[in-house]
Amino acid sequence: MSVALQGLPPPFALNINKLVSKKGYERSADPGLYERPPAGEQQRRHFETSFTSATRMYPTTLTQLARANPFSAPLFTLQKVEEPSHTAAAQGHRRRLAAASVAEGDSCEFGSQKYFILCGFGGILSCDSGDSCEFGSGKYYALCGFGGILSCGITHTAVVPLDLVKCRLQVDPAKYKSIITGFSVTIREDGVRGLAKGWAPTFIGYSMQGLCKFGFYEVFKILYSDLLGEENTYLWRTSLYLAASASAEFFADIALAPMEACKVRIQTQPGYANTLRECAPKMYAEEGLWAFYKGVVPLWMRQIPYTMMKFACFERTVEMLYKFVVPKPRSECSKSEQLLVTFVAGYIAGVFCAIVSHPADSVVSVLNKEKGSTAAQVLKRLGPMGVWKGLFARIIMIGTLTALQWFIYDSVKVYFRLPRPPPPEMPESLKKKLGLTE
Repeated sequence: MSVALQGLPPPFALNINKLVSKKGYERSADPGLYERPPAGEQQRRHFETSFTSATRMYPTTLTQLARANPFSAPLFTLQKVEEPSHTAAAQGHRRRLAAASVAEGDSCEFGSQKYFILCGFGGILSCDSGDSCEFGSGKYYALCGFGGILSCGITHTAVVPLDLVKCRLQVDPAKYKSIITGFSVTIREDGVRGLAKGWAPTFIGYSMQGLCKFGFYEVFKILYSDLLGEENTYLWRTSLYLAASASAEFFADIALAPMEACKVRIQTQPGYANTLRECAPKMYAEEGLWAFYKGVVPLWMRQIPYTMMKFACFERTVEMLYKFVVPKPRSECSKSEQLLVTFVAGYIAGVFCAIVSHPADSVVSVLNKEKGSTAAQVLKRLGPMGVWKGLFARIIMIGTLTALQWFIYDSVKVYFRLPRPPPPEMPESLKKKLGLTE
């Protein structure tokens, strides 16, 4: 609250207020007015008339101040002026505007985290149909590898708790008798944070594996297809998928092996190490470089059949879904419909992947836990029934994981507008040879 002359800003009001006090002005009955001790009514009216005329003659603030300064004017009329401030009402008004924008039918507030996520997903679904690069170019392979990093790194890290329980169930079935028991024992001994053990080597290792797996798969599939020719590529397409995926996984497992060894050691040996920074130097000091690659052969045994099933089953399932289930060709399906088909085909492929690769997965888990053991020794000790421990947990984990991997990978292709060839069809030349055309 401040005191000001009519028509004057607050800074002038403060100075005049001090001058008024020094000259002995006293407050009148009206709290907004100050006036000199009793003066004639005629004198006061004369001043007010003169001041009004001065205001009209001298419209600017500075000229009014020069005209009506405290040293020559006989009387002053002062008024309380409210300082402008950001009141709670104004803030409430802004909030009401934001709330109104949501209430009118919006699902989220503008600029929120949900807003950005849905905008990104909308960009995936509404991309232009034009390809951003040539099929089989260097940019194509690079972006496919990037899609592999996201699909494998994110999904494997997300299921670390289930993977931890699965590994402990394989190496110590007497203590961890089931999935539920495994979770309860782990939480009781290590707390909830104990379920996240091994997340760092999982993320790093499987990101590198995804880069090589998906990137090299595209490379080998195109390479082998060029060697076979168009007709043989169609006739032997399942064998083509199997050969390309096996070749890609061979290199992917070499990239994965060191981090996989660290992950299993952290998850299956309580007290050995809690982080990757503790585990890797300790393993190297105890066993040397061999500690990180002694599991690469059983890793090939586990991952190569898994990847062969993953890619071949997925490719053929997509082909069957569009042929027998989806009522229209893929070219007429929307982006969201195509991604839904991708997810369903990925889950079906994941179930078969889990069954095919589980025995080798059990051997890898035990081998990385123990020192000095070989794959043959572990396989003999586990026996025909022991290698299937934890299969149900692995089916749930791998089925969901594989479906999400294919969904993310295909979404990356859609987002970057990479070429996505339709399901294979019999070439016209082959149709003529087989007498299928007139």
